[in-house]
Amino acid sequence: MAVSAKPAPNRKLAVGAALPHDSAHLHVTGRASYTDDLPEPRDLLHVAVGMSSVAHAEVGDIDLSDVLAATGVVDVCIANDISGDNNFGPIIADDPIFATDLVQYVGQPVFAVAATTVDAARKATRLANIHYSALDAILDPLTAVEKKSFVLPSETLVRGDPDAALKAAPHRASRRVFLGGQDQFYLEGHIAMAVPQEDNCLLIYSSTQHPDEVQMLVAHATRRPANDVTVICRRMGGAFGGKESQAALIACIAALAADKTGRACKLRLDRDDDMIMTGKRHDFVIDYDVGFDDSGLILGIDFELASRCGMSADLSGPVNDRAMFSCDNAYFLENVRILSHRCKTNTVSNTAFRGFGGPQGMFAIEYAIEDIARQLGKDPLEIRRRNFYGKNERNVTQYLQPVEDSVIDEIFDQLVASSDYEARRQKIQVFNANSAVLKRGIAITPVKFGISFTNTLLNQAGALVHVYKDGTIQLNHGGTEMGQGLYVKVAQVVAEEFQIDVSHIRITAADTSKVPNASATAASSGADMNGMAAKKAAAKIRLRLTEFAARHFSVAEADIEFRDNQVRAGSETVTFAELVQLAWADRVPLSATGFYKTPKINYDRETFSGRPFFYFAYGAAVTEAVVDTLTGENRTLRVDILHDCGDSINPAIDIGQVEGGYVQGVGWLTSEELWWNDRGELGTHAPSTYKIPTCSDLAPDFRVELMQSNPNPEDTIYRSKAVGEPPLMLALSAFHAIRDAIATEDCPTPDLQAPATPESILHAIEAAKHE
Repeated sequence: MAVSAKPAPNRKLAVGAALPHDSAHLHVTGRASYTDDLPEPRDLLHVAVGMSSVAHAEVGDIDLSDVLAATGVVDVCIANDISGDNNFGPIIADDPIFATDLVQYVGQPVFAVAATTVDAARKATRLANIHYSALDAILDPLTAVEKKSFVLPSETLVRGDPDAALKAAPHRASRRVFLGGQDQFYLEGHIAMAVPQEDNCLLIYSSTQHPDEVQMLVAHATRRPANDVTVICRRMGGAFGGKESQAALIACIAALAADKTGRACKLRLDRDDDMIMTGKRHDFVIDYDVGFDDSGLILGIDFELASRCGMSADLSGPVNDRAMFSCDNAYFLENVRILSHRCKTNTVSNTAFRGFGGPQGMFAIEYAIEDIARQLGKDPLEIRRRNFYGKNERNVTQYLQPVEDSVIDEIFDQLVASSDYEARRQKIQVFNANSAVLKRGIAITPVKFGISFTNTLLNQAGALVHVYKDGTIQLNHGGTEMGQGLYVKVAQVVAEEFQIDVSHIRITAADTSKVPNASATAASSGADMNGMAAKKAAAKIRLRLTEFAARHFSVAEADIEFRDNQVRAGSETVTFAELVQLAWADRVPLSATGFYKTPKINYDRETFSGRPFFYFAYGAAVTEAVVDTLTGENRTLRVDILHDCGDSINPAIDIGQVEGGYVQGVGWLTSEELWWNDRGELGTHAPSTYKIPTCSDLAPDFRVELMQSNPNPEDTIYRSKAVGEPPLMLALSAFHAIRDAIATEDCPTPDLQAPATPESILHAIEAAKHE
């Protein structure tokens, strides 16, 4: 029996190096090719979508004669042109590609136009004559709850006896708080190009986080088997969850137009249409009633969550499940009830967004923690520490997963000291006492975020590694690159396995014809799963090379060592490329696949119990903010972050993710406001009215550190931890710093709603005066 190759030396060559993003040089020079930059096939047609102008109505006559007569128009597509399934819903088939006899939100696709230019297609969509018979529209979650309008049944999770605990508690606090949604606002909007191939095959270039799902839904819509549809995505210009399920709609429309016309078709949404037509982060109405003792220990808590899901289920089931899982954040809740309503409204179907329901759940418990502290006249830091999960007791979540890896106490100890939190809080009190208009606030908040898809079957990944006879390598896996640095991390893993420089590895586009059945690049699991799959593929080839080298040089396999771009075989040393050339000449196979499935996880959806997460990622942030109490304007002044990435595969990439996640979270909680009028029309559908953070909004003092000497206790890829989503929730500290700034002795618990726009802040200040 052959023995395995000698393991890589402790001194790592590639893993742990702070390498730049693999496409950084292309990004900054404008040479990175996105879907719209690809060479356009001959006779390409451009597609535009005709959307519903009403929120809820029966559809009568659809007259597209003027559309067809418009200059440059080649053809139109409607629901009757769909030979297969008129659906792009990822879980439940309730999301039509084109509306038929009913429209359910302003912006719902009704038809598409294929024309010779982009402008011709877009202008022609305005010429349609569609008769609508208006129906009553439900436009907000509370109305949906009142009318029992849900996309999915409401769910309840209970642990202990919250009613008895609340009744017996010495203190109670209750509140209703409104938490806004958020548009993903990726720099590259939704786009797909469908190119007919020989023998009825179809090639789709799609800006998508989930090529496999696009492949299957396009196949179903066009009545093809999956092997006749290939989906490719080299990179996206941002996604943040917005291209997990929603990209399938764009690809299906492009594919249907290509089928009908027989020509390549490209659909690229402009910014306004993108924001109107596609889903966003779910906004929530949160009610809670919490009971606690004199020390601030939570004795019982009752949550009721109502989320705006929109007109269809989309991913709202797992998003709201994750919100229920996250209502504890880093705190042990012995007696808890969580009631979750998945509200059907006549607005666009909301979808995945970085955090996937976790941020909303954490927002709820952090608001409760703050209210407890302010009601007792204590520092919220003290109340947070009082309720943290324990190490050996009080360490089981409400869904019955033990918390075995908590480092939140250690993170808080280090961050409180490094940020000089306590001294700064005292200085802020002095500042506020002497400042009538400008008020400062400070807050520290934790993050505990579970890593894995809660749907166990999705926790799998595949990879394909080719070693060419010159010693260079081509790497492919099912993960997609949206700017987060996944590709360079996985390349580092492969480089580490072969002990070669990353420069010898060519990273290739996600391609359903190379790695099939891949899960979405989501749930922060991209590096965990694809990295491990790629490592397994590379290890197969390395073992073959080891076995060959032992035969060729007449040494034991244990005497073969890969290191620093070379391979030592006893007293002989050759370069990696030389060994590969020799192995190729000996007809050693130099290509391999790798497959990985996340271990240990299990979850019973019926009882909301089990181990849905492989492990937890942790972090904490201290934010100091200043508020102008006359205008509501605010600024973050200083940010201190300490985040747990385990043993980081690439600290430069991980720090970038922490910084970007925090800033995006601050946008969600302070400036990014989605607003619909009473006709269900989205009024904030462009950067003129929808305000994401800019460089000028960054705190002038911004400090980020990764926790050191803290490898993941679970056997993840090189003991690293996921970093995509968890940092976003660090921004909760910014919201509570603002609330701290406007709190007064007369009103220590101002009723601040999120996002904390200047208007929201002024409303809270004025309401506090009346109290």
